[in-house]
Amino acid sequence: MSKIKICGLKSENDIKIVNKYGPDYVGFILAPSKRQVNYEVAKKLKALLNPSILAVGVFVNESLEVIGQYAEDKVIDVIQLHGDESLEMIKELKQQVSIPVIKAMRIKDEKQLKHLLPFIQEVTADYLLFDAYQEGLYGGSGKSFDWKLLEVVKRPYFLAGGIGLHNIEEACILKPFAVDVSSGVETDGVKDAIKVSELIQKCRAYKRDAKGESIR
Repeated sequence: MSKIKICGLKSENDIKIVNKYGPDYVGFILAPSKRQVNYEVAKKLKALLNPSILAVGVFVNESLEVIGQYAEDKVIDVIQLHGDESLEMIKELKQQVSIPVIKAMRIKDEKQLKHLLPFIQEVTADYLLFDAYQEGLYGGSGKSFDWKLLEVVKRPYFLAGGIGLHNIEEACILKPFAVDVSSGVETDGVKDAIKVSELIQKCRAYKRDAKGESIR
C-alpha cells in the first residue's frame, strides 16, 4: 500500500486537518512558492503536528548550511531536494544529516527520462520523487505526466504532479512508495478537509489481488 504525503501545508488549520485524517507525511515548502513558509512558521506548525506524521522540508537549490539547520533543529524529519542539486551535493548532505533525503526529478517525456537514468541509478538519496516538467517551474504546477514511463524505475519513489480524487487509484496501480498531493486536495487554494479525507480513504482502501486486479 502506498504511503501518502500531503504537501504545501501553511496554516494551523492545515495541521488540524492532517492530524485528524493521518497521512504518513506532510510537506512544508521552504522555497519560493505561493505555499512557501519560513523557518518560524514551519517550526510552529511542526510543534502542532501529530508526531506519527513525518514533516518533509522542500528545498530548491538551498545551501547545505540552511538545510542542515532545519534538520538539526528538528523542524523537519525528511529533506526533499526539488531543484538542480548535483550528485556531489547530495552525497555531502547525506554525510552531514541523519534524516532521509528525497531527490525530486521533473519528467517531460521518454527521451528526457532515458537521459536521467544514469543520475537515477547513481543518486545517493533515500528516495526519488517524480513530478511533471513545466518550463520555468521547479514543481507545484498541478499537472501530471505519463506515469507509464516510470515502469523502468526500480527504486522506491514518491509520485507527484496532478494527483487528486479523480486519479488516486490509477496512481496506486503503479505501487509507488508514496503519492504526493497538494492542489488535488485544495479548494480555492486552501486545503479542503473533505478532499483530504476522501483521498486518504481511497488510497488506503486500494489493494491488489494476486492477478493484479484492483480490489477494495
